[in-house]
Amino acid sequence: MKRDLGSEFIYQLFALLLSVIIVHAVYVTLVRPEAEAIIKQQEAQQLAGASVTNQRSLYVVLKDYEQETCLILMLWAMMIMGYKARLALQEKHMLAQSILDVQEGASILPEDARALCRPLQGLSPEKQGMLAPRTLLVALKRFSATANVAAVATAIKDICEAEADRLDSELAMVRYISWAIPSIGFIGTVRGIGEALGQAHQAVEGNIIGVTNSLGVAFNSTFIALVISIFIMFFTHQLQLMQERLVQNTQDYCDGNLLNHLKTDINKVD
Repeated sequence: MKRDLGSEFIYQLFALLLSVIIVHAVYVTLVRPEAEAIIKQQEAQQLAGASVTNQRSLYVVLKDYEQETCLILMLWAMMIMGYKARLALQEKHMLAQSILDVQEGASILPEDARALCRPLQGLSPEKQGMLAPRTLLVALKRFSATANVAAVATAIKDICEAEADRLDSELAMVRYISWAIPSIGFIGTVRGIGEALGQAHQAVEGNIIGVTNSLGVAFNSTFIALVISIFIMFFTHQLQLMQERLVQNTQDYCDGNLLNHLKTDINKVD
């Protein structure tokens, strides 16, 4: 569907803002308070010389800023993909409707093409911008102007290929997010290892609390980032597959419901 790039850009900005608000609110009210309580309890047990049970708490794993950023980007990417998936489903629903009123076995001559354009031109602007009506309208106008079936077939193919390229290019932001999430995880790894090395003298003196916490930052951030990246890539491929099927189904629809009915005066049987 042809869309106003400005409105989609605004949607992405609001989606990013909403993602930041939601994730940060969860971290402030739940994740970080719970993680701090667990860490303080473990530190108190270590300082008292008691045996510490090293619990692999989800709150502790998620508590750092790198993990929060990764979750924000994940929610943002899911919102973008949800928006594009909704548009693809609307396009798919359009293919299930009777867009052209052509009877089975009927022939369409060049002089009939303009009459068939009128129902398409009478659709709402939103529906006219969808791929199927747009392709059919261009194909009918091409047939009316050239009376050449091969030219119509080329027009249908070119429009569908251009749409496939456009849909693929619009996934660039989602692909960038999928690349950025592991990178942020590695930043957390570097930060955690750097902090651990800075507290190495404390570990030599017998206090390993700071070193273990810093190493936890290093490994937890990479772990969460890679898990989220796998999750995002799965849904990205599913969305891309949905869009590719939509373009192919639209081309097949135009071939079956329009191209196969086109006839020129040369092919007309008296």
